[in-house]
Amino acid sequence: MKIVTTPLYEEQLKEILSFLAQKNYEETKKFKIYLDTILINIPTKDKKYKKSIYFENENIKDVEYQGCTVIFYVDKKNDTYIILGITIKN
Repeated sequence: MKIVTTPLYEEQLKEILSFLAQKNYEETKKFKIYLDTILINIPTKDKKYKKSIYFENENIKDVEYQGCTVIFYVDKKNDTYIILGITIKN
């Protein structure tokens, strides 16, 4: 399985990291490193994650981490995980 990110995810992540870095740069680096670890491990843990609250599709799931939700799509046909976006939970 391969993991692919969308341009939307990349843009949303930049905005979140920029916002967090204004408060605490070191904590932002830790946040990003751990987030990358979560994403790398999605293929081995995708059964653990629940169906997305944002979409009516069983192949779209949410990963919650430190007040953020990462939304990803399991493309079984192409053996790929597509990271669709990241949001800050309200």
